[in-house]
Amino acid sequence: MKRVLIPLQGAQMLFVAFGALVLMPLLTGLDTSVALFTAGFGTLLFQLVTKRQVPIFLASSFAFIAPILYGVQTWGIPATMGGLMAAGVVYMLLGLSVKLRGTGFIHRLLPPVVVGPVIMIIGLGLAPVAVNMALGKSGDGSIIIIEQNTALFISLAALMTTVLVAVFAKGLVRLMPILAGILVGYGASLAFGIVDFTPVTQAEWLAMPNFVAPEFNWHAILFMIPVAIAPAVEHIGDILAISNVTGKDYLKKPGLHRTLTGDGIATIAASALGGPPNTTYSEVTGAVTLTKSFDPRIMTWTAITAITLAFVGKLGALMQTIPVPVMGGIMCLLFGSIAAVGLNTLIRHQVDLSEPRNLSIVGVTLVFGIGGMAFGIGSFSLTGISLCGIVAILMNLILPTVKKPHSDETH
Repeated sequence: MKRVLIPLQGAQMLFVAFGALVLMPLLTGLDTSVALFTAGFGTLLFQLVTKRQVPIFLASSFAFIAPILYGVQTWGIPATMGGLMAAGVVYMLLGLSVKLRGTGFIHRLLPPVVVGPVIMIIGLGLAPVAVNMALGKSGDGSIIIIEQNTALFISLAALMTTVLVAVFAKGLVRLMPILAGILVGYGASLAFGIVDFTPVTQAEWLAMPNFVAPEFNWHAILFMIPVAIAPAVEHIGDILAISNVTGKDYLKKPGLHRTLTGDGIATIAASALGGPPNTTYSEVTGAVTLTKSFDPRIMTWTAITAITLAFVGKLGALMQTIPVPVMGGIMCLLFGSIAAVGLNTLIRHQVDLSEPRNLSIVGVTLVFGIGGMAFGIGSFSLTGISLCGIVAILMNLILPTVKKPHSDETH
């Protein structure tokens, strides 16, 4: 009986992750079937590196949405994939550093005062894209795809459903707010008659995912490398979370160096095939918490299910029929939530913004990111998240830490 239950539990875990997994490639112009394949393949590689000890699933990372959008527009998908492979190498180097120097190294290089504002920029930098899509326009606002009033009704339906499910739903349903928002928004789109099923009718039932080989462009590589900061820190948080859930210390066994390396190898493999970078999925960790399904073999079957679905051509085509306002409505919450995570990082670690050093790091990082600051030398330029990440790290390393005088006041 247990042999039958494990594959079914694996399929259930994929259902929990499905909405977020496919949303990321839909937003960035990547292939959803490739994203499914690389999520499954990446998870299997992660399990190989970590000796299948951690019950966790890897899939599309939202932290890379803005960089991928910029990279695809600037250098194309192949060069963007090359840059993302370099970000995976950063994970592996961090894993090596942890093995050689311990976890304190990462906390010194990437303290909350650096990570918080960088994560906030990832969310806030995408706010105009979310609003434009919610209003039925292209991401840059240059093309009107769907009439504004119709688009607004659909996007608000998707947004409110996502919010209501996240806040009021119980059990497993509460872990699937994005999927619920997509379904309701899609239903509203059908009612307005704006869904085009031509791609679905033309697609084959069985089809090879549209894999894309990477190209290596130094501009794209240098742009993507600093972006690995936020998801690397997120990875540590997720490993701590799953450790608390299962009662096992995965930072020691298999070790943070192995989990970071596994995440890096999964991201390199995903990018080599044209898929989005992988990250540990909090939704699945939530499902593990709820179901008490701690057996890592379940995630093996989640990965196998994802790889199998990647070859269903009509499923990939169906994903492409989701109208722009549906995604725009969900993005309004999603990107705001990312920014809130960055803010919460500062609050949770009690970063004192009355301290000029901290205020300088956070303030400069936010203005550079939101204002679109760019530094360029010749044909090379830094902008957006990559610039913010480098500036925040450098300011943290250069500015002296001011020790506050001891106070006997009781707070």
